[in-house]
Amino acid sequence: MKNDLLYPLTFKPVYKDYPWGGSRIPETYHRNEPDGIYAESWEISDHDDGMSVVANGALAGKTIREILEGNPQGIMGTKVAGTKFPLLIKLIDAKQKLSVQVHPNDATAAEFGGEAKTEMWYMLGDNPTQVYCGLNDGVTKEVFVQAVEDGTSGETMRAVPVEKNSAIFVRGGRVHAIDEGCFILEIQQNSNTTYRIYDWGRMGNDGSPRELHIEQAINVINWNDHDNPLVEPKPLVDTDTFQCWEVLSCEYFRLEKLAFTAPLEIPMQPTTFHALFVSEGEATISWEKESLAAPAGTSILIPAALPAYTLDGNATVLRTTIP
Repeated sequence: MKNDLLYPLTFKPVYKDYPWGGSRIPETYHRNEPDGIYAESWEISDHDDGMSVVANGALAGKTIREILEGNPQGIMGTKVAGTKFPLLIKLIDAKQKLSVQVHPNDATAAEFGGEAKTEMWYMLGDNPTQVYCGLNDGVTKEVFVQAVEDGTSGETMRAVPVEKNSAIFVRGGRVHAIDEGCFILEIQQNSNTTYRIYDWGRMGNDGSPRELHIEQAINVINWNDHDNPLVEPKPLVDTDTFQCWEVLSCEYFRLEKLAFTAPLEIPMQPTTFHALFVSEGEATISWEKESLAAPAGTSILIPAALPAYTLDGNATVLRTTIP
């Protein structure tokens, strides 16, 4: 696939009906879906557990894996090795609490197995709530193991109040749980490995308790992790018509928040793609002689080989790149 055949890509959402989910994703973003549980929407995913399929343009109907194999650098950029998309970008609607859980990091995944997952949460919902992220001071491995046996592991974690636009960084190895009421854009390494520690006594969709992974979790928890997971965005640009913040940058991804009320021309570099999520308002994305309407709730992948694109409208866009 030649670079001149590439264009901004949208994908069909891959929905997950985990028992803690609600229906805010289709309701908030006016997606025409039947009644049901929409716990997660995998917006951009190159994973066997939920593969994105192109929804627009000449490549419609092809999986993201198929198009990446045809031109990996043209789509992902030169900073990404191989043909696999490095991230998984999803929406999360927590009508109930998620399980107490942990993911391996690169080192523990290599030692004990599983896929490494460092992630971040950007809060989209208007309602103030909280997340649990990291262990409270003084919680050792021995204290935590005893709490797991007592069914009180949720009490060992740091409770972090969050509101709209709050951002939480969850490194692999950090014990965490998303509380009820959270509505989130999640950026993560391309992984679906979750070690469930405690599920609040909940039953799965089949009426049985969901599987726990205590031994695996104990192996991968970072017992010395006491950093504050709440991150403070850094203002980068502030004009009458355009504001930009760096929300978070780590070795795996960088998230920026763009707010604009006038056309914004954005040059691309061959080093990285841009993954956009329109969090508020209505945007139009234009390139060469074409354009794409992007209301709130739209996810778009801008290939690295595209020379430039223009954002127009009155909108807020969350942009993920490879740093």
